[in-house]
Amino acid sequence: MIEIFKHANYDFLGKKWIFIGLSWVLILAGLVSVVWRLADGNPNTHPFNMGIDFAGGSIVTVRSGNPIDLSKLHKSIESQGIPGPSIVLQPVNATLGQKPKNEVLVRLPNLVTVERKAGESETSAKATTNVDVGKQKVSEALKSLGDSSLQIIGAEAVSPQIGADLRNRAIYVTLVACIGMLIYVAFRFKSWGFGIGAIIAVIHDVLITLGLFSIFQLEINLTVIAALLTLVGYSMNDTIVIFDRIREMLGLRRREPLEKVSNEAINQTLSRTIITSGLTFLTVVALVAFGGEVLKSFSWCLFIGIIIGTYSSIYIASPFMLWWEEHFARQPITGSGAASGAASAVTKTVDNTLTNTTGAAVRTVKKKAKKSRPASAR
Repeated sequence: MIEIFKHANYDFLGKKWIFIGLSWVLILAGLVSVVWRLADGNPNTHPFNMGIDFAGGSIVTVRSGNPIDLSKLHKSIESQGIPGPSIVLQPVNATLGQKPKNEVLVRLPNLVTVERKAGESETSAKATTNVDVGKQKVSEALKSLGDSSLQIIGAEAVSPQIGADLRNRAIYVTLVACIGMLIYVAFRFKSWGFGIGAIIAVIHDVLITLGLFSIFQLEINLTVIAALLTLVGYSMNDTIVIFDRIREMLGLRRREPLEKVSNEAINQTLSRTIITSGLTFLTVVALVAFGGEVLKSFSWCLFIGIIIGTYSSIYIASPFMLWWEEHFARQPITGSGAASGAASAVTKTVDNTLTNTTGAAVRTVKKKAKKSRPASAR
């Protein structure tokens, strides 16, 4: 494997409190954003900017034979009683080598009225208006413009009930994935410290990413959930690589403190971490720069998550594992000082005793065999 950092000897764990403090700042900033938006009192203010996948809404594709004036189209749709800030118009870019497309994606908020009775869940509530109300509003807006070349070529709509069901399923999937990985890592490394350390790092990554999405009001949709699950697996894989190297080194260096072994394991896997994360990060930067509005949230989720996930494997998972093994492990993974010396002395004494006993037994057998042989054979 290519090594960028040959003979690396950085004291990563010695600086863990700096990064743990940074993580707390980011987590608390996201929490303040969520609480402040909840306590705002404005019904249009939400802690997270939920996309139509979770909040309900419509996406209507409009095509024209002529270039579309976005400002006129926006005003026309707004005249249908839809709040202007909630209307998003995104031109559809032509692919390389093709003529420009005079198409626009119109994103509208949820316009469906839901009647929810007492004790009724959000997913079982009944809608009192047509789910295609967004498409109808856009159609009326196009008629008012008087351009006969304007037409609707596609429309998608998600009702609030379906959105709520998708949101619940996304939460369940994330929780089940975390629980499954916790059990696997704990079983694989025969220590709850390793498993819980890895899961704490994953939860840390998700909390910071969601907090930044709340602060900057980036849209959360199904592609963001896919990105979050990707980051969960990515961060877990990076953490397991470090933990596996720690386990290998413990078999050879049991007398050394666990923190020292862990720090050297991080240094030994540093080149692998930089190469893997760096190449993935370059791809994500391209998505952020050229992905457009449709992939904006997905791209930024990966962008934030790769940075956070890379340092959490070093500065969150490993320190927590060390803390757990020191305070809660019944049988510490490694020892040092008098305990290790005593164990070594006992082992050496037992080996010497076995060697002496075996040698005496062999000599006794040889003497008996010599006496039992006939005189002519001697």
